[in-house]
Amino acid sequence: MSSAAEQVHHDEHHDHHAPSGIKRWLYTTNHKDIGTLYLWFAFIMFLTGGAMAMVIRAELFEPGLQIVEPNFFNQMTTVHGLIMVFGAVMPAFTGLANWMVPMMIGAPDMALPRMNNWSFWILPFAFLILLSSLFLEGGGPNFGWTFYAPLSTTYSNDSTALFVFSVHIMGASSIMGAINVIVTIFNMRAPGMTFMKMPLFVWTWLITAFLLIAVMPVLAGAVTMVLTDKFFGTSFFNAAGGGDPVMFQHIFWFFGHPEVYIMILPAFGIISQIVPTFARKPLFGYASMVYATASIALLSFIVWAHHMFTTGMPLFAEMFFMIATMLISVPTGVKVFNWVATMWRGSLTFEVPMMFALAFIVLFTIGGFSGLMLAITPVDFQYHDTYFVVAHFHYVLVTGAIFSIMAAAYYWLPKWTGKMYDVTLAKWHFWCSLISVNLLFFPMHFVGLAGMPRRIPDYSLQFADFNKWISIGGFAFGLSQLIFLALLIKACKKQGEPVSARVWEGAEGLEWEVPSPAPYHTFETPPVVK
Repeated sequence: MSSAAEQVHHDEHHDHHAPSGIKRWLYTTNHKDIGTLYLWFAFIMFLTGGAMAMVIRAELFEPGLQIVEPNFFNQMTTVHGLIMVFGAVMPAFTGLANWMVPMMIGAPDMALPRMNNWSFWILPFAFLILLSSLFLEGGGPNFGWTFYAPLSTTYSNDSTALFVFSVHIMGASSIMGAINVIVTIFNMRAPGMTFMKMPLFVWTWLITAFLLIAVMPVLAGAVTMVLTDKFFGTSFFNAAGGGDPVMFQHIFWFFGHPEVYIMILPAFGIISQIVPTFARKPLFGYASMVYATASIALLSFIVWAHHMFTTGMPLFAEMFFMIATMLISVPTGVKVFNWVATMWRGSLTFEVPMMFALAFIVLFTIGGFSGLMLAITPVDFQYHDTYFVVAHFHYVLVTGAIFSIMAAAYYWLPKWTGKMYDVTLAKWHFWCSLISVNLLFFPMHFVGLAGMPRRIPDYSLQFADFNKWISIGGFAFGLSQLIFLALLIKACKKQGEPVSARVWEGAEGLEWEVPSPAPYHTFETPPVVK
C-alpha cells in the first residue's frame, strides 16, 4: 500500500463482502473464517469425546460393573476414539492450516475457496450422523474405533450403516482439504518463497496432505467392504464365504498407520515454529527437519503390521515390520535432537506457547520410547491389547498432538484477535493439564505391564488402586479443559491488552508482518521474500 488513505479505502471496500450473522459463516470462502469454523468445531468435538472418556473413567473408577452396561461402555470407547481422531485432532490441524498456511507463504487465500467451504460444512453432518446412531435401538457402533471384522460385520448392530456413511463423509472432507493445501502451497507462494524457505509448519502440512490423499481412499474401501459384508451378503472378511478377517486388519492398518503420522506431522511443524521464537535463534538443522518429515511419511507405509504381531504372521514378516518400525524412530529422533539443539544456548523465555512446546518435547518422547518398546515383536506379545498400548498412544496423541494444538492456539491467538489472552488463566490451564494428564496416562503403563486388558468395563481386584488414580487424573484433565474454554470465550470477546504485529519478540515469518488482528484480507499484493 502506498499510503494510509489507500489502506483505509481498501478496508472499506472489503468489509461489505463479509455478510453478518449466520450467513457469513455458511457462505464464507475466506480462509480465516473457515479456519475459525474448523477450530471451534474441533474444540466442541474435543469436549464431546472428552465427555465420553469421562463415562469410561467413571465406570473404571472401581472394580465391578457400576454405572453403564458393557455394551454401552463399548459404544463409548468406540465413539470416543472416532470423535477424537476424526473430529478433534484432524479438524483442529486443518483449521490451523487454513488460518496460517496462506499467511505464512504470502498467499491471499486458499487456492480453492469454495471447495474449502464445502469441505468444512459437510463435517457437522458426518458427526451428527455418527452421534445420532447412539440413540437408535441397539445403540451405536460398539466394535472399537478400529472396527475389526467380524465385530463390525457379523456381530454388529444396524447402526453400522450410519457409522460407514459418516466415515465416508469425513474422508471426503479430508481429501478436499488436502487437495486444497497442496494446490495452495504449489501455486500460491509469494515471489522468492522457494520450497526450502517455507516455514516448517507449511512443509509438514504439505507432506501430511499427500499422506491424506494416499490413505483416505483405503479407509473408504475398508468401510465399504464392511458395509457390503454386513448388508449385501459379500464375504470379504468372512472365512465361510472364502474371505479372511485378518485381511481386514491389513487393509485397515495400511490406512491406520499413515493416519497416526497425519495426526503428528503438523504437530512437529507447530513445535518447529514455536521453539525458535522463544529460543530467539533459527531452527537448528532446517533441511534435516524437512528430510526427516519426508522420511517419516515414506516409512509410514511399510510399518502397518506392527499392529498385528499376534495374528500369526510368518516370522519373516514379523522381522520386517519390527525392523521397519524401529527405523522410523530415527527421523523422529532427529527432530527431537534438532528442537533441543535449537534451545541450546538460546535466550529462552517461558511464555505459555513455549511451556506447551517443552511439555510436548518431553512427553511426546516418552510416547516415542514406549512405541519403540512395542515395536519389538517378542515383547509385544506381552504388551499387545493391554493398557500399555493405551498409555503409549495417548502420550503421543494427547501430550503430543493435543498439546501441540494448544501450543499453536496460545501462539497464534493474539495474531487472530489482536489482543493478548488472559495469561494467568493460560498458565492455570497448562499446569492443571500437565499434572493431571500424567496422573491419567502414566500409571496405565504399569497396569498394562501387569496384564490389564484394554476395552473392558471391569477388571481384576489387583488393578483397583491404580485405576482409581487414573480416573481421578482423567476427571482433573477433563475439568482443566474448561479453563481453556473460559479463556477462549474471553479472547473472542476481544478483552485484553492490544498486541503489536510481531506479538512475540523473536517471532520470524510473513504472518508476523501483517497487523494484529490479522485483517480479513491479507497479501492481496504478494510480498517479496528476500
